[in-house]
Order: sequence, then structure tokens, then C-alpha cells
Amino acid sequence: MSKFTNRTAVHGVAALVICCFAAIAQAQSAGEEMSFFITSVGKGDGANLGGLDGADAHCNALASAVGSSKTFSAYLSTSMSIDRSTDPMTITNGISARDRIGAGPWYNAKGELIANNVEDLHSDSVNISILTALDENGNPVNGRGSQPNKHDILTGSDSAGHFSTAGGDTTCSNWTSNSEDGSAIVGHHDRVGLNDARNMVSWNSSHGSRGCGEEHLPRSGGAGLFYCFSTD
Repeated sequence: MSKFTNRTAVHGVAALVICCFAAIAQAQSAGEEMSFFITSVGKGDGANLGGLDGADAHCNALASAVGSSKTFSAYLSTSMSIDRSTDPMTITNGISARDRIGAGPWYNAKGELIANNVEDLHSDSVNISILTALDENGNPVNGRGSQPNKHDILTGSDSAGHFSTAGGDTTCSNWTSNSEDGSAIVGHHDRVGLNDARNMVSWNSSHGSRGCGEEHLPRSGGAGLFYCFSTD
């Protein structure tokens, strides 16, 4: 074999090694970038998530299971409460989902950009759809037309990500209820509804759920799933 042939072979092997390392680095980078996902499963008790702390813990357990070291918070609002038994009455302000999730940017499990910042997330340019709103494993979540439909994502929020002032129960008693009487605002991650009205294609504020229990949420297309965003 000639020196030229040997040199060519060496260069070829070197190029292959470089390409392999680059591919590995790219894959690791994409994995590290995951900072947004929909929970692949709910907590198993409907919208009783154990409050915000329980929801956050669920986000972080799922993320940790797929190797993420980031810290996640659930995209959930809580309702304002008024205690009229005190004098003067005690008012506890609600907590807005948009204030819980850090500054962004956020990427899904495949490294695709969801939004650059909080304002972008709540604008028309947000990249949330059936193709990009993936779970922590990088899998799509069933939308309208699939069986079972799971496109009702719990948020308790208005379209701007603030806690709702609509009145009534919009957070299933601040994520502690599994009763049939309560309700929580949900969004449609697939951006599809009964028609093309603005709320029906909203990822975070489409309508109220038909109850709060594990057996009630599926009535309108839910499974107790919610969004998780990295606060790092």
C-alpha cells in the first residue's frame, strides 16, 4: 500500500472520529437544552396535584427520570381567595403561571425552540403545537382526533398567563380537589377545538374542565396533564 493511500485512510478515519464526536456533542447539547415539556402522565388523582408544590415535584421527578438536572416549575396559576370570617377580611392574591417559570428561552426534548421569553410565550409567535408540545421523553401527546384525547392541559390561567378573575372555581381549589363539583381552566396543546375561535386554539386558556376528578377530566378531553418549564 502506498504512502498516499495510507495517508488518505488516516485522514478518513480522523474525519470519521471528528464527525462522531460532533454528533455526540450535538445530541448531548439537545438533551441538556430540554426546558419545556408536557407531563407524560398525571399524578393519578385528577386535578388534585398536591397544590403547586406537588405539581412542581411531579415535573422534577419526570425530568430527573430522563436525565435532566434542570429545575422545573409547573405552568399553573392559583386563584385569589377571600376569607370573610376575619375583620377586616383577609384577601390572598392568586399566583400567575407566567411568574413561576423563569425567563426562558425554552426548548422541547428535541431541542426545538418553544419561546424566547415570557412575552414571546404569550404571543402569536409561540411555537406550541401538536408537533412541538412533547412530553419529557420526546413523544407527542394525543390531541383531538386521537384516542384517548388528552389535549386539555391544566393551567388555571387566562391567555396572558395570569390567574383568572372570572369568578368561580378555575383551579380545582388551587390544585387540591378531585371532586366533580369543581373546575379548572385548561388549554389545548394541539391548538384545535370545536371551532376556530380564539379560545379554542389557545394553548393555555380554552375552557373549564367538567369536574376535577380522575374520572371527570376525560369528559372534555383531559388526562390531568400539565406544562413544565425550566426556571434555570
